[in-house]
Amino acid sequence: MALRSEYSLGHSKFNDFLFARIGEEKDGTDLTVLSALARLDLDPWTEADRLSSLTKNAATSALAAAIQSLPEGHWTETDMQSIAAGLVELLPKHGSSTNKSSTIKSSPERRAGDRKTMPESQKKVIWIAVGVGLILVLFLVRLFGE
Repeated sequence: MALRSEYSLGHSKFNDFLFARIGEEKDGTDLTVLSALARLDLDPWTEADRLSSLTKNAATSALAAAIQSLPEGHWTETDMQSIAAGLVELLPKHGSSTNKSSTIKSSPERRAGDRKTMPESQKKVIWIAVGVGLILVLFLVRLFGE
């Protein structure tokens, strides 16, 4: 199954944003937006899409807050606002001038609500397969184990 175009690394409209440098880590390596969002347990492409739908100010504030919450971050709030503002400029589009942040769920909230549960019939089939497998293992141990 092929990835949708917005999730494709080679052709994503978010590549400039996601692979942009936030700053340098303690060990001297560059910290990218992609790495930072992943460390925060956010899907980078989903979060980039969410941020691009916000106004520039709302996206800048949200990104600054996210990066500031990184455990290894050593940036002041002023630094984060200017870094986030520059990064938000790399997003492909921005929402209208109205503030949409109150109506848009954050990525973790959306992901939790979007989780699909396995149908009961599929669960039963899996448990039956596990049971048959265990019986087979016990039979083989008894047959060849002694």
